[in-house]
Amino acid sequence: MYRLAKLPFLLLFLSFACQSSAPLTGLEKEIDTLENGLMGPLQIEGVAPETFNIEDRMAHYKVPGVSIAVQKDGKLHWAKGYGTANAESGSQVDTETLFQAGSISKPLAALAVHKLVQDGLVDLDEDVNTYLKDWKVPESRFLSEKTVTLRRLLTHTAGMTVHGFPGYTQTDTFPSLTSVLNGMGNTPAIYVDTFPEAMWRYSGGGYSVMEKVVEDVSGKSLEAYMKTEVLEPLGMPTSSYSQPLAETYHAKASAAYDREGQLIEGLWHNYPERAAAGLWTTPTELVTYVGEMQQTLAGQGGGLFNQETVEAMLTPHMNNWGLGPALNGSGDSLKFGHGGKNAGFTNQMMAYAHQGDGVIIMTNADNGGALIREILLGISAYYDWDFALPETVKPITLSEEQLELFAGTYRFSEEVPDVDDYLVTVEVKGDQLAVEDLIQGEKWTLTPLAEKEFLDLEKGDRAVFTEVEGGYEMNWNNRFIFLPHQP
Repeated sequence: MYRLAKLPFLLLFLSFACQSSAPLTGLEKEIDTLENGLMGPLQIEGVAPETFNIEDRMAHYKVPGVSIAVQKDGKLHWAKGYGTANAESGSQVDTETLFQAGSISKPLAALAVHKLVQDGLVDLDEDVNTYLKDWKVPESRFLSEKTVTLRRLLTHTAGMTVHGFPGYTQTDTFPSLTSVLNGMGNTPAIYVDTFPEAMWRYSGGGYSVMEKVVEDVSGKSLEAYMKTEVLEPLGMPTSSYSQPLAETYHAKASAAYDREGQLIEGLWHNYPERAAAGLWTTPTELVTYVGEMQQTLAGQGGGLFNQETVEAMLTPHMNNWGLGPALNGSGDSLKFGHGGKNAGFTNQMMAYAHQGDGVIIMTNADNGGALIREILLGISAYYDWDFALPETVKPITLSEEQLELFAGTYRFSEEVPDVDDYLVTVEVKGDQLAVEDLIQGEKWTLTPLAEKEFLDLEKGDRAVFTEVEGGYEMNWNNRFIFLPHQP
């Protein structure tokens, strides 16, 4: 009787089990393949590439939340959120979760300038001091022949200072844009310290000058101008340059997380440098921006910008930079986009100008860069795109005696504030070298590529050893020199 009574429930359970294990089809199967197809930046010659699961790699890199949008043939193909948005509230990432865009703010804010140009209110090649009112670009001997113009600000060739901005905590005094320009915030004053067009140098400070031009000419804050003149007409209604973020957006906003995956105090930083770093948005709405650029370039846009304007935006200047976006490739393979990094947020936006394909990945963590790279590599391989391509390497085997030559303690060749000696150790571990940073506690495993050249197969970091007096010198990534340490 017991068995007969339980039989209907057993059949019901088996029915659900069969449904849950049914094979995925169509787009679901495609997304599942991509979620399990993340790839490392390096492939070993002759060995099938190892693939990873997105949630496993999120845990590995201590990235609580990720949001992805993929565009194909000019339309949103799929979008999905993963993980935690706010550990305090328990909210999860979905396609409507807002992320700080970091420097992806720049190409979107550049649209404000292009709108003013189309309306005949500014000229890209006019001295910006013509438009600025209560603040001017400081006089400088570097401005004797060429001046600061909007074109030079947009392409990072104006010779202006200040690379980027750290933001302000919730308890910090929030300065005005003019205060930031004058160096009265937490960054130095913004001015010209080299001849315009003498070099390309990334300058968030230059975009803050651009922001001031937009505000002085339009008579509106950048936030208000972007909302009514750009974002809403583009079909990006939840995106905003609100800084500090208005309370109406808080429920949808992701918190920010540090390199250990811990919440940043106050949930996120605020950025008065709105054009450079102040946009809150979603990957899905950024696909709308990408699509408008592609369609307008093809002569099929919605009318906010004309074809000539978008062609100008995507024409390369020094260092392959457009009038807002970064550029790569040419002809049918021309790509545009921008990366973004604020405290606790790391993002990437990449798209083809002529092919209607693109991808936007936003993370709520300082460690998001490595994860984004693996996602991009997997997506590029699946769709046959070249947004990211792995490097193929051919490791060799060295004897224990050869490896022991490099074992020891190394000292960073430069002084580090508050550190007497910045030390790393190198030990032999099987047929590899194990490196440990004694200051930060980080560890790496190096595989030999040549007799004195080694590679971290996971991260792509390179170490080259050169014999010097007292042992070997270690050159890390061709940037940092570590010398033999003599205790």
